[in-house]
Amino acid sequence: MHPLITATALRQRLGEAPPPLLLDCSFDLMDPAAGERAHAAGHLPGALYVHLDRDLSGPKSPRGSIDGGRHPLPSREVFAERAGRWGLRPGRLVVAYDAQGGCYAARAWWMLRWIGHAEVAVLDGGIAAWQAAGGALETIAPAAPEAAPPYPLGGASMPTVDAATLLSAPGARVVVDARAGERYRGEVEPLDAQAGHIPGARHRFFKDNLGPDGRFLPADALRQRFASLGADAARVVHQCGSGVTACHNLLAMEAAGLGGSALYPGSWSEWSADPTRPVAQSA
Repeated sequence: MHPLITATALRQRLGEAPPPLLLDCSFDLMDPAAGERAHAAGHLPGALYVHLDRDLSGPKSPRGSIDGGRHPLPSREVFAERAGRWGLRPGRLVVAYDAQGGCYAARAWWMLRWIGHAEVAVLDGGIAAWQAAGGALETIAPAAPEAAPPYPLGGASMPTVDAATLLSAPGARVVVDARAGERYRGEVEPLDAQAGHIPGARHRFFKDNLGPDGRFLPADALRQRFASLGADAARVVHQCGSGVTACHNLLAMEAAGLGGSALYPGSWSEWSADPTRPVAQSA
């Protein structure tokens, strides 16, 4: 299905049986409790809150960021069990949303696709678009979902690439960095061990996928911008700071009809934690 859903289309589908499973993924890297507070203050009707650290990441390695980065992926089996606890069964529509332009919702979208669930979309424009379309927010805590068995794993249709692969064949892949320009260029680094970027990586700030209204740009515009990378989607590897906002670029490419690119889950937090890996900076 299309990876984006409008607020109007979502309102129409809420009357289905079963209704869509709504996942509020709002988060703030600088204040990890902020998304949960915002959810309590107002969320889409029946939406469950999923936390980036607890629900959309695995435990950090004893070796720290050098092995997996700041937000390592859990195993597919562990995430399938979590999805079952949310009440997810094959065929049920999932809609993920946030209040940060879709970057955290995109991580949930990618992970659900990663375990083989195809019926998942991100609410285009998030909470603001929902309210602009006349949708109400509620403050009542949602009822505990009726747990399902662990989600039956399908094929891993969302490819990943690790640091060793990128190091072994530099230039074989087109690496796309989703971080803000000043972090990519190495001017500042508020979170990770070193400033800079993976040598040869090209820059595509994830927020450039959005228009002034906070919604994704039309498919034609996204297609033109990603075409400027000069590579087939199958050769593209997306990364960011810790494998989260990179999923926004993956989602944008999918919306543009350019599916098939890969994610480097450890991203810059993992790459920069190893002092033996090369680092580039640019003016």
